[in-house]
This record gives sequence, structure tokens and C-alpha cells, in this order.
Amino acid sequence: MHCPMRASRDLSSAVGGDGLMQDAMYDVIIIGGGAAGLTAGIYTCRAGLKTLMLERLMPGGQVINAERIENFPGFPEGLAGADFGPLLQQQAMQYGLEIQLGEVDELEQETDGWRVSAWGTEHRSRSIIIAGGSTLRRLGVPGEEELFGAGVSYCATCDGGFFMNQVVGVVGGGDSALDEALVLTEYASKVLLLHRSAAFSGENILQERVLAHPKIEVRWNTTVREIIGSGQVEGVGVVDALSGETSRIDLSGIFIYIGLDPNTEYLQDVIPLDNGGHIPTDIWMSTPVPGIFAVGDIRQNSAAQLVSAAGDGATAAIAARRYVEGLR
Repeated sequence: MHCPMRASRDLSSAVGGDGLMQDAMYDVIIIGGGAAGLTAGIYTCRAGLKTLMLERLMPGGQVINAERIENFPGFPEGLAGADFGPLLQQQAMQYGLEIQLGEVDELEQETDGWRVSAWGTEHRSRSIIIAGGSTLRRLGVPGEEELFGAGVSYCATCDGGFFMNQVVGVVGGGDSALDEALVLTEYASKVLLLHRSAAFSGENILQERVLAHPKIEVRWNTTVREIIGSGQVEGVGVVDALSGETSRIDLSGIFIYIGLDPNTEYLQDVIPLDNGGHIPTDIWMSTPVPGIFAVGDIRQNSAAQLVSAAGDGATAAIAARRYVEGLR
């Protein structure tokens, strides 16, 4: 199985950057290329700020894996995630945004700004907008890592086609789990939605669609304790949250959507983080560290929605422009 977001450095030629040492001083470096980061790039470039974006996978972020976006204003018929991401990238680049592939592993303050290290290349900037987003949370159960790519997946849009006319499971009860369960009905003969409680937390419209779909069977109060298989997923071991009774469910694939963890590991000694690893910000997306801004679901109290991420990006770009102008 595969996922189109798993990009390589070979994409550098398509989005800019050659992996060499960079001496230029940027006004803004944006870390992360999702909706928040790309929107920030549109605004900073239109404001005349020299801006570099560093993205570790592919510009567009997790949204490119969405089968269909139905709640972004201006698209009454919805829009495929695979189309939305590239459109944002195109719009940002036409205003002069530089994009390089690279995973940031160090951020260090200097006398005149910040030094950012990514894949062995160093960049310098007067300000930073952190838009690194989040990573899908793992279940942390036996068999998950061993069978990743062999029936364990975190992307129904990417991997659903491998399970044509087979029984699959989805773990979770939020928007992503409900949405991806619906996507999987296009391929699987049956979708078992395994949720640890007795109520979903996702949007009402998604709940209604899931509960009405003939191919989806919801297993309430069900917790996955192991993923079973020898070289390929064959089933899951579950426990009833009410009775404590354990059982096995036979299936060919398991798709996991139990939340997100912010990509802030490299920031632990740079910015104060909350207990969940999120970055605290004020209404201007400013962090406690002057010159560093945070946007999207990486920040504390984010709505974790596409439209709010775009709004965060615009707000941070305006604040970064004011900050940089104040240095001159």
C-alpha cells in the first residue's frame, strides 16, 4: 500500500531548492505547507516580504488526502482535497513564495533573527511562522507497526482501493473516522466502525450518513487491543468497554483515526508548549517568543478546521509583516 503524500527530495526541482547551503536572509520562513502555511505565504509575499516555505512531504498538507471537502466556503459542490492543495500552492507561488522540501530539526535564535536547519541545509530569517500541523496518532497496540502497509493504514483515500469487496475496520468516532468510513464504502463489502464510547464526536451530518449507510456497522464501546496477522492483517482483538469481554473480529484492513499529535518535538527547548505539545498563541498568532508565530492545529485551542487554519495563516502573516517592519 502507498500514500501519495509520501514524497521524496526528488520533488525539490518542482517546488524550488537544491539542497545547497543558503546564505540569504529571509523576512519570513514558514515551517509547514498545509492550508495555514500556504495562506500565510500568499499574504507575506503579497506584502513584499521575502518568504521561504519548508515542507517535509508535499505542499497542501493532510488535506490532499481528503476525498472531498464539503465545508470550505465558496465551494457549494465540494472540492477534492487532491485539487485544493495544489491550487493553494499555485496561488502562493505566483506571488513569489519559495518552497523547498525539508524537515526542520533545529531552530536557533541568532543576533539578527533565526537559523533554521532542515535536511542538513541552514536557512536564516527575521521571523518564523510555524505551520507544521499534526501527525495522525497511533493506537500503540501490538501489530500496528509490524503490519503498517500490510493492512494497517491511516489514509482511506490512499489505500481503500486495495480492499475491494473485503471487510475492513475503522477506529475512531470523530470527523475523520466518520468521513473515511464513508469513503471506504466505495470499495469494501462491509465497514466495521469501532468506537470506544457510545456516542460519536463528529459533525451531525456525518453521523447521519454513517448511521444510515447499509455497508457500515457500528460497534459501540469497543476498544482495539491488538492487530492480528502474519504478514498481512487478518483481524483485530477487541475488548468491550462495558463488560470487559474480549473477542476477535476478522477483517482484512484497519484504518486508524483517533486524533492528532502536534509536530513540535524539535521546539521543546525553543518555545513553551502545553501538556499536549501544542504552542500557546495570542489573537495575532504570536507565541511567547518574539518573532515566532504559530498557526493551524499545531497551536493551542485551534478549531482544527481547514477554514480556521487559513484564517490563522492570514492573521500570522499580517502580524509577521508588522514585526519585520519594526526591525527595520
